[in-house]
Amino acid sequence: MRVSAEQQIHIEQLKVSARVGVPRAERARRQRLVLNITLWPARDLRDIQDAIARTVDYSALCQEAKQFLSRQSPKLLETLANDLASHLLRKFRIRKISIEIRKFVLKDAAYAAVTVTRRASLD
Repeated sequence: MRVSAEQQIHIEQLKVSARVGVPRAERARRQRLVLNITLWPARDLRDIQDAIARTVDYSALCQEAKQFLSRQSPKLLETLANDLASHLLRKFRIRKISIEIRKFVLKDAAYAAVTVTRRASLD
């Protein structure tokens, strides 16, 4: 009998630089963002046989996220989070991803954040 299990890989506080914001002046320069990413690999972690090729290379995923964000300049943090989640689902063998993006622009708050969770399509 095979026991079902949920396995996740989590990346906490990935520091990135990106252009995002409604005011043009805010988008004119890159700003510091912090990402928390949780992903559910397509393959059961019990089946990876200690081989990086059989799992999600989270170092490569972080690099891809940084490169993707460097090419974006949306107005909304919501758009940025959604587009990044969709991109990473297409690029890596993951079945589900949750991304929180934190932005540090509010004077009276530690940060503002958006979290999206997306699943790979079953097509």
